[in-house]
Amino acid sequence: MIKKFTRRDFLRLSTLGLASLAFRPTYNFGELAENDNLARVGTTSVSVYSQPDDKSQIKFQRYRDEIINIYYEVISDKSPQYNPLWYRVWGGYIHCAHLQRVHVKLNPVPEKLSEGLHLVEITVPYALSYLQRKVGEWTPLYRLYFGTVHWAVGMVEGPDGEPWYRIVDELIQNENLHYYIPAKHARLIPAEETSPISPDVNPDKKYIEVSLSAQELTAYEEGRVVLKTKISSGLDYQPLNEIPWNTPTGRFHVQTKMPSKHMGGAELTDDLEAYVLPGVPWVSFFEPENGIAFHGTYWHQNYGMPMSHGCINMKTEEARWLYRWVTPIGEMNKITTIGYGTQVHVF
Repeated sequence: MIKKFTRRDFLRLSTLGLASLAFRPTYNFGELAENDNLARVGTTSVSVYSQPDDKSQIKFQRYRDEIINIYYEVISDKSPQYNPLWYRVWGGYIHCAHLQRVHVKLNPVPEKLSEGLHLVEITVPYALSYLQRKVGEWTPLYRLYFGTVHWAVGMVEGPDGEPWYRIVDELIQNENLHYYIPAKHARLIPAEETSPISPDVNPDKKYIEVSLSAQELTAYEEGRVVLKTKISSGLDYQPLNEIPWNTPTGRFHVQTKMPSKHMGGAELTDDLEAYVLPGVPWVSFFEPENGIAFHGTYWHQNYGMPMSHGCINMKTEEARWLYRWVTPIGEMNKITTIGYGTQVHVF
């Protein structure tokens, strides 16, 4: 059953966007804890339309990281036809493309972490991370979004006096520049959620096809289909003095796997518009020259349309499944697993 919200409820919820962290080091989204019908705006802004049709009147905008209550879903027979899912929200309808479905779960905090790497997953719409360049001096850094995966390597007392995880970021090659997040905003991922799927099957009997024209991925095991899903491949775009964004075609093999990968730039910034993507989850690289991979996606759900800088964007739960299914088998006590694995055909 969909929880109905009054206009007063909406106005209160609509304040939980950019201003919510302005005067506090952490925000727990307590008002939203009982609501499973939430979405976060994953881009600069999205339009609220009068009808579930992108040719209808635009009524107003909602902005990055605003948390929106969804009344119900609508499968529209209007535009865009390739992705007909819309959400009924206060004031109209928003197409699903640039919204991320989220919920709020605060997690029990362990008394301590053992030595080594511990995978954690963000379970609130976003957790604000901080740098601590010296004791007592906290600087806001990245927002770590719902469903992203990170490596925790310790715990400290945070700026609110609560336990915070110390996060190691493989793209920031400086051991003195770890950052920190509230421990209750991330759950420790148990080993059973990372164990390999069908490891007894001959690896040569696993095979992936990616159709760029259909924007579709199909995984085969011993000749039968075990996963068929829509994806978003690379855009047909050539940036100046950079590699093109289109997804290369050909036959490849999965060669490197990372359950958490910092993509985009490595700059230390709290700019929400910067192309900085820490914690991209469940990454399986198959084309080493340009670093093309399958991975989970937290910034859009516009599958069926090219959206990426070359990688294969997938629903996070499906990218997790694929990560566990393909070879080489991931070593979950290591940031990176390298090996010659499952065959991939992109055409």
